[in-house]
Amino acid sequence: MKKHMKYNLTGLLAVALLTFLDQWTKHLAVLHLKDQNPFVLWEGVFEFNYLENRGAAFGIFQGQRAIFLVCTILILGLVAFCYYRLPEDRHFHPIRLVGILLVAGAIGNMIDRVANSFVVDFFYFKLIDFPVFNVADCYVTVGAALLAFLILFYYKEEELGFLFGKNQKNEADDGAEEKI
Repeated sequence: MKKHMKYNLTGLLAVALLTFLDQWTKHLAVLHLKDQNPFVLWEGVFEFNYLENRGAAFGIFQGQRAIFLVCTILILGLVAFCYYRLPEDRHFHPIRLVGILLVAGAIGNMIDRVANSFVVDFFYFKLIDFPVFNVADCYVTVGAALLAFLILFYYKEEELGFLFGKNQKNEADDGAEEKI
């Protein structure tokens, strides 16, 4: 049980740190990029360009703040539920990291939506004309890509039984107790 509390506390601290980093970079963007010309790091390739995004990825659902808040709360609840149910095993550290990244990204952008009614975006890959994004978006993208990789190539289907209320260790222990 102590190990489980350690994982939960470590996860909360990591989420707090990553959320702080996201908010700090957005604060810097507001201070140094708002109402300014883009800050070009690599001509024609990458620049810092301030944008107030009132929608989601690629600008969809413009102005639908309530939908974003409800979806974020549901996602946070689902990730917290799964994170809490993870077995106390080092093998599940990668999926813990996924949960931390997804939660930090969701909270980072939710803070913006609640405080400002928009999300501050500032990274822009001009070379491919990719939508402007922020650090929280990076967390969510990396977390989702890592989750896909882990599900496809790292975890076996039966190892993820905890999602459906099947704890592999408990089932094995229960079977051992019945034989005694």
